[in-house]
Amino acid sequence: MQIGGYRIDPPVVLAPMAGVTDRPFRQLCKRLGAGLAVSEMTTSDASLWHTEKSRLRRDHAGEPGPISVQIAGYDPEQMAEAARVNVDQGAQIIDINMGCPAKKVCKVDSGSALMRDEALVGRICAAVVAAVDVPVTLKIRTGWARAHRNGPVIARIAEDSGIQSLVVHGRTREDQYEGFAEYDTIAAIKQALRIPVTANGDIDSPEKAKQVLDYTGCDAVMVGRAAQGRPWIFREIAHYLATGEKLPAATRFEQRRWLLEHLDALYAFYGEGRGVRVARKHIQWYCQAEPGVAAFWQAVNRLTDVAEQRRCVDEFLSQPALPEVA
Repeated sequence: MQIGGYRIDPPVVLAPMAGVTDRPFRQLCKRLGAGLAVSEMTTSDASLWHTEKSRLRRDHAGEPGPISVQIAGYDPEQMAEAARVNVDQGAQIIDINMGCPAKKVCKVDSGSALMRDEALVGRICAAVVAAVDVPVTLKIRTGWARAHRNGPVIARIAEDSGIQSLVVHGRTREDQYEGFAEYDTIAAIKQALRIPVTANGDIDSPEKAKQVLDYTGCDAVMVGRAAQGRPWIFREIAHYLATGEKLPAATRFEQRRWLLEHLDALYAFYGEGRGVRVARKHIQWYCQAEPGVAAFWQAVNRLTDVAEQRRCVDEFLSQPALPEVA
């Protein structure tokens, strides 16, 4: 897939997820096969740019390109300025968020709430495209509500405004993350546009990625929640798309090594105190399917020391897997 001057190969993208796709996780996913990893969304509200959270979200030091930064907001001028600031700080692709269904985002008329106002969508897209000399992409849902699947209309507005690539999540804002993604609307959008389209929603295996690409005709797939605790899903999907064959499952040794590398990166990025806290959710995701995980998780959740947390994880995953209890 081509986005401006950037070739996204393999065509498998890590979705932006608040509190998840920080720099350590993006770098790991890229190493394990993601062709593109989009940052957590950053606000267009300049009054919040100097917070620690905002600063870390804009930290791309040592990150391999292309660097894609997602911005969120509702005011065209603010969004344009946010795009300029992020490009000045290293962004090579600007992504506009019109897909987030979270209440705290939609209640301020951002994220997928914007899909209710098609004219405003056009003004935001045009303003951001005019503000920067890098490719601008857009992430949307199939519509605001099940009865208003206006994704195809929004998609055409985006293309006409100069958006160079589109991601479509196969649910409406009303659906949140419930039920199952539908791909008919995504297929209709892809058929109507000239720009590349990426399909998103419920892509959790190599076979599902291939099935969705074949069904929709899309140029790439985007993986979100299925990558939590399983960043090697990108190499699995990439290999399957390229060869039609499945890679052997990641070994316990490989999973241990990748998790420990991830923990070390989190400690270095956030500092020891916050690093331990951020690491807990990742440890839980990585180990959730392991037999005996309940007692392990109770032990890990009490730890506040970097060395102790790392040692506990290392010891747990260095042991042979316990047999399942009938």
